Amino acid sequence: MNMVSFPFRRPRGKVHAPTVTLAHGGGGKAMKDLVDDVFVEAFDNPLLALLDDSAQIDLLGLAQYGDRLAFTTDSFVIDPLVFPGGDIGRLAVCGTVNDLAVGGALPLYLSCAVIVEEGVSIDLLRQIAKSMATTAQEAGVKIVTGDTKVVNKGACDRIFITTTGIGVVAAGVELGVHRARLGDAVLVNGLLGDHGAAILGARGDMALQSPIESDCAPLQDLVASLLDAAPNTRFIRDPTRGGIATVLNEIAEAAQVAIEIDEMATPLRDEVRGFCEILGLDPLYLANEGKIVAITPPDEAEQAIDAMRAHPLGRQAAIIGNVVAGEPAGRVTMRTIFGGRRIVDMLVGEQLPRIC
Repeated sequence: MNMVSFPFRRPRGKVHAPTVTLAHGGGGKAMKDLVDDVFVEAFDNPLLALLDDSAQIDLLGLAQYGDRLAFTTDSFVIDPLVFPGGDIGRLAVCGTVNDLAVGGALPLYLSCAVIVEEGVSIDLLRQIAKSMATTAQEAGVKIVTGDTKVVNKGACDRIFITTTGIGVVAAGVELGVHRARLGDAVLVNGLLGDHGAAILGARGDMALQSPIESDCAPLQDLVASLLDAAPNTRFIRDPTRGGIATVLNEIAEAAQVAIEIDEMATPLRDEVRGFCEILGLDPLYLANEGKIVAITPPDEAEQAIDAMRAHPLGRQAAIIGNVVAGEPAGRVTMRTIFGGRRIVDMLVGEQLPRIC
């Protein structure tokens, strides 16, 4: 892909203050030093180095990957900012990369807009920027443009990040929530609920000690492997807020089908299961940041599972259910470990404190 060349490396500013001040958002030298020292230093690439008001991307270069542009945006607010298995920076990159990937797109470019509260440690901001850069490299994307704003103390919860992503969908890839058909298989790529449990445990207000880490990870390679093995896959989504229960209800409603899943086949970490039992939570509604729910034709389900299990992020992939007849359209049910069945509704209100 053609890249705009940058003829020289301009001098970069350095931040000398220990914390972010309002001057760092004022548009002058202090702001330039912050952007240079924290963000340009971490994200460094030829498109970003120009520091123009927009990144200019070669269209012919994009076209080599496919015939449709994928475009998405998401905002990230989380407490704590750093948690077992990740931080808000890793979360911001993974969340947007995964939104592109589950649509069948190859993620290529991200923008990053950061709102920082006055008084935030420069070291913390630098740590998060470096985490974003590392995760972007892992995902094969470049952060090519962005924005920084500083607000008065108390005006936001330390750091908010918005990432926007651009990717390209290859010809022939057709995924849609409405495409589920009778007999299709419901697949997940591994243990569910880790992210939601990790964030709640990290807050410390539950007085629980838990070794659970977030599953936060970029999934573009896993999704590509799945689509290679099961090219007629109907639909893929990452079950973030609202968990797999929400995604399954969205599929059932959009496609006007019924879905039944098996509790025994649904992969859960013992620690997450125990965590939910203690707190009275349903793990089907816990957020995930490194998982997918996929709907595949029945004759491609085993190939899809084999492909995911061959990937490090899919070793515990499982078929957890099917699109079934005999139920009202739009309904999701679960066969329980006790031999009964229960309705799995869309989440109403909030099961637990907001985690992202």
